[in-house]
Amino acid sequence: MRIYVGNLPYSVTDDDLRNLFSEYGALSSAEVIKDKFSGQSKGFGFVDMPNQSEAENAIKELHDSPLQGRKMTVNEARPRADRPPRRF
Repeated sequence: MRIYVGNLPYSVTDDDLRNLFSEYGALSSAEVIKDKFSGQSKGFGFVDMPNQSEAENAIKELHDSPLQGRKMTVNEARPRADRPPRRF
């Protein structure tokens, strides 16, 4: 299951996410999304957990819990909506 993790402090790293979620089960991946030009965190990320029940437990336990002074938003990731191509 792919999990969305939002409202992250900009200082959170991939390893921080991995360590936090690994307490709830096995992970396939953990990634903080960064701006492609500046490399600055965008304040959200994704965690992939292969076991459905472990993922659901992690969501239940971590949603609205504090991480470095901010309450995280944790839920099942939804597919990104189709967007029209950008024009420059």
